[in-house]
Amino acid sequence: MVATNQDTKSKQKEVTLSKVKLDNKAYFKIANHDKMRPFFMSIVSDSNHWMFISSNGGLTAGRKNAEYALFPYYSDDKITESAEITGAKSIFQVKRKGETYIWEPFSIRFQDKYKIKRNLYKSIYGNSIVFEEVNLDLQLTFKYEWSSSNLYGFVKTSTLSNQAEDAVEVNILDGIQNVLPFGVSSALQNASSNLVDAYKRTELVKDSGIGIFALSAIIVDKAEPSEALKANIAWSLGLESPKYLLSSLQLKDFRAFKDIEQETDIKAEKGGYFVNKTITLASGAQKKWYIVTNVNQDKSDIVSLSQAIQKDDELEHKLLDNVALGTQKLIALNA
Repeated sequence: MVATNQDTKSKQKEVTLSKVKLDNKAYFKIANHDKMRPFFMSIVSDSNHWMFISSNGGLTAGRKNAEYALFPYYSDDKITESAEITGAKSIFQVKRKGETYIWEPFSIRFQDKYKIKRNLYKSIYGNSIVFEEVNLDLQLTFKYEWSSSNLYGFVKTSTLSNQAEDAVEVNILDGIQNVLPFGVSSALQNASSNLVDAYKRTELVKDSGIGIFALSAIIVDKAEPSEALKANIAWSLGLESPKYLLSSLQLKDFRAFKDIEQETDIKAEKGGYFVNKTITLASGAQKKWYIVTNVNQDKSDIVSLSQAIQKDDELEHKLLDNVALGTQKLIALNA
């Protein structure tokens, strides 16, 4: 029998499980995972990281326990429903042959505009997960990986690849949204999330690009001062001198091709951390960048990290080495 075009298309959309290698690391791959109902996963680490993530990208994560959460600690159904407003978010303005397109990977927006293929990869050790979207029309592939580092926190590694025969210009807006400040308990977030929003303050350290997520004051019932002395943080590597956003307020403007302005101090809004940069990708080229987040950081931690970002040329290698060390420690723990 000769396979028809219809047979080929059905096979391309078929959900399959296989074992593959990415960057010489072993993963289980679910091809076309978006054709399945969303399912829930736990991502482990060698340290005190915890992450619960839906196959549509919605997640909650933190360190130690639910009281040190980086994203709101909700139940499975709420996490799955919050995929568009919590966790990773990427939007690209793609300029090719005089035309400019908006591409928002892994989103329900524009999902019928392009021919796409989505794949999910989970490390055989269970400590990292990769989301991949292949845009067959724009001939671009975007993937991001969540992994962990005992020293630096959670690491989101993003990679954009150009499979076309010509170069392409891409205006990148990539980051995370609905990031919690330090000091918000799971009970307080579930019962009084609107009140928590009113106390949020997100600031940017301009020299190093660190986003600081803190409360303007600790939320207490007593009539006494209660200063917030610790914060959750986010920072980035890989994109030279990007523009930073500290909320999701300007995403709709970016989708409409409007200019966006760097944010340095955002009050009473859900925190976010985005990097914005225009790059040119040659045929067959790829660009990689990182967004790193951590919880429970004090002033000295932030100052030390800020100096390292500005002065340490080996910071990226140290980050990746610490992630790899965590995998080796996890293997030893299981052994």
